[in-house]
Amino acid sequence: MGGFGSVTHWIILLVIVLLVFGTKKLRNIGGDLGGAVKNFKDSMKPDDADKKPEQLVAENSGQTVEGEVKDKQKS
Repeated sequence: MGGFGSVTHWIILLVIVLLVFGTKKLRNIGGDLGGAVKNFKDSMKPDDADKKPEQLVAENSGQTVEGEVKDKQKS
């Protein structure tokens, strides 16, 4: 008579959840949750993690940054 350790308790709970929400809504919730987790994992990766080192060198080599100093201060 303790907690929810029994298999029958879990089956009864699953049947009640299926009756209340329905299978289609539960499937949509699962898909949305999975998509959110995937997007979160992708956003946590740095942008350069997907590229190979050779690609990074090729992209960054030979670039010249031109600019103008508007106010120069001595420190």
